[in-house]
Amino acid sequence: IDVIEDEDSFLIVMDYIEGISLKKQLEEYGAQPQQDVIKWAKQLCEVFAYLHSRTPPIIYRDMKPGNIMLKPNGDVVLIDFGTAREFKESSVDDTKCLGTIGYAAPEQFGGMGQTDGRTDIYCLGTTMYHLVTGHNPSAPPYEILPIRQINEALSGGLEQIILKCTQQNPDNRYQSAAELMYALENFQTFDGAEKRKQKRRLGTFLACAGMSLVCLGAAIGFGTQATSKATDSYENVLFEAESAIEDSQRIEKYLECIDIPQMAGRKEAYMGLFETYKRDMVFTREELETAVNVVSDPEHSQALLANPETYGEICFELGKLYWYYYDDADQTNRAKSAMPWFEKAIKNSSEQASFIGTARAYASIGHFYTSIASSINEASDQGMYKELFHSISQIVDSIANDAAEPDIVRLEIFEMSRNMLEQYATRLKRDGISSAEAMGLFEKIRDRLPSVPAETDKCRVLKDATLSRLEKTKETVSLAYGT
Repeated sequence: IDVIEDEDSFLIVMDYIEGISLKKQLEEYGAQPQQDVIKWAKQLCEVFAYLHSRTPPIIYRDMKPGNIMLKPNGDVVLIDFGTAREFKESSVDDTKCLGTIGYAAPEQFGGMGQTDGRTDIYCLGTTMYHLVTGHNPSAPPYEILPIRQINEALSGGLEQIILKCTQQNPDNRYQSAAELMYALENFQTFDGAEKRKQKRRLGTFLACAGMSLVCLGAAIGFGTQATSKATDSYENVLFEAESAIEDSQRIEKYLECIDIPQMAGRKEAYMGLFETYKRDMVFTREELETAVNVVSDPEHSQALLANPETYGEICFELGKLYWYYYDDADQTNRAKSAMPWFEKAIKNSSEQASFIGTARAYASIGHFYTSIASSINEASDQGMYKELFHSISQIVDSIANDAAEPDIVRLEIFEMSRNMLEQYATRLKRDGISSAEAMGLFEKIRDRLPSVPAETDKCRVLKDATLSRLEKTKETVSLAYGT
């Protein structure tokens, strides 16, 4: 970001990357899910494609889990370019032999030519190996085994990709980051060949099992086979959705998952669809119609209602999506429109559901904004402001200080809280909210708001607007309570 130099010191100002290293992730949780490793590898391919396309190319040379940061949103960032070098076409060897044993390619240790882009391919291969197996290649015996010797449930396609990345001879590896990216995007092609072999072996075995058993189990077998086929199809398409780079591809695959017979009652695809809609911070009318249609479709809803807790959780997440992301600048309109989904979540969930209390608070706030205008006209609004205050306070306490919540969610609830205090200060006092309670909520907003990151234009505008109104809000509350 900056360099500050004077006679006595030399300071380098660097980006702060929020998150933890993949090394720490491995230490805490062990081998990582295959779909996550492939997603991260594709993101790192994009980094290498950029570095290797510079003039002259930049060779990173020290890819390993400790140099990869995992951000809260699930994306990765490459750090620590201390061993990077420029590729010099005229050089025979590198000036220095640098890298981490186990992860580094053979050519990094001298006498085998100059490192180039294929060196980074090797290092990424060893890193994928460590992440997906939990076996550290920098610990004895310093070897890369076929990953399915360690975990037979892993993909044969991914196994072949890692083995090709880590060939001793650079000519036998993928020759570019783009070539590796293509392989990662189509890894299931390799799986297909392996599965066909397995099916042939299975067919031979079944042929020898005897026709009497086949006939006896035909009815059960067909049902089991259909369920198994649907499950396999669901898992494959779900993985394709989670691995897709473009949001449009993700959405298409998640919707395909939901439409697979016998799988409409599983929640993963619905949750993935909602998370994809959040990525650009705007939940459009078209996206809303799609989301509502897939949840409300008779076949889907019937399957979901077979497990009411699952249906309740999906309704809760759809309500939050509507509340915080719908393309309507009026926060109260969004709250009113989201209310029915929170009510469905409450109706279909047990008291043990982790979200039930928060769902009630959201529904209460939505009910307030739906009925407050008519209640004021009828002079029947007394007591409503106290309930609103406690509902908003509950949400503030549950999510506003939770770094796992998206920035926009925390910023929106802070603004709703601030606006309530400024707009209804005198009515809050009338309904029995004490000065200490009102100022306590204000102080939470004031103290927590500055620490919320605002990395997008939408978040920055919202955060700045709330910050600019804090002093006015404090004055209003102080005036209402005579403090």
